[in-house]
Amino acid sequence: MENDVENKPEEKPVEPPDPFHGVRIGKLREVGGQSIWTLSTCKPGFGVDQLRDDLLDTYWQSDGQLPHLVSIQFKRKTTVSDVCIYTDYKLDESYTPSRISIRAGASYNDIQEVEVLDLHEPAGWIIIPVKDTKGRQLRTFMIQIAVISNHQNGRDTHIRQIKVHSPVERSGLTPLSDTSQGFVTVDFLQYNCIR
Repeated sequence: MENDVENKPEEKPVEPPDPFHGVRIGKLREVGGQSIWTLSTCKPGFGVDQLRDDLLDTYWQSDGQLPHLVSIQFKRKTTVSDVCIYTDYKLDESYTPSRISIRAGASYNDIQEVEVLDLHEPAGWIIIPVKDTKGRQLRTFMIQIAVISNHQNGRDTHIRQIKVHSPVERSGLTPLSDTSQGFVTVDFLQYNCIR
């Protein structure tokens, strides 16, 4: 028994989800900056500015009874592909959401639930793909994130960041960055772009 080490294939470490990958490669854009944000409640100094400041050390802290709501209203009907939420159970403990509902609609009057997510001690980015109630791409004027419950039956909640992504819509005249690799013959290359 000279070698007690078994020859196992090396397991690749599981990488945490990267909510910015689609933005970096040009397939998604962050549309939260083009919207109006409202919170059901917040402690002074822990509001929308902290939720949107791109710092993971700051957070929104609610101040009231559950459910806690984050409403995001767009100026025009917007296609939403996913909602990304950053939470950290190790830092926030009972303030960390354990059940989240994503709702969509034209206004507060016709909002419908499109996704429900149960979380178990989350740490990092949570990417929540959203579709409409019929399973199609979601086009909406409003997204609402509802914190239904917290870990350890906590009353208030902490959410450190929220990002809302929309697919990049390309016009017919814009060449796709990843298609030019398929055009290798002279016949195809002459039609690669329009002058």
